[in-house]
Amino acid sequence: MNKEELERAFQDAARKASETKTVLPPDIQLLLYAHYKQGNQKSKLIPVENIKENDLRSAFKYNALIQIKGLSATEAKKEYIRLVDQYIPH
Repeated sequence: MNKEELERAFQDAARKASETKTVLPPDIQLLLYAHYKQGNQKSKLIPVENIKENDLRSAFKYNALIQIKGLSATEAKKEYIRLVDQYIPH
């Protein structure tokens, strides 16, 4: 898959994920979130001390991003596409 095909498949997967009525478990939602952000190179980590006390949602997102921080954008896009195909029906 060349770069343009990968980008098109990534955007198609993102559209599919955003339009789905399927209710996904929180751990899968976090995987999708982290891989989408990393694939778009929008995963700038905020300092952990900036997460407000009792802000569990942000803490989980932060943790999901940390877990894949070594992944390249290309690898993240491929994994995002795979996850969407696996968890979201056609």
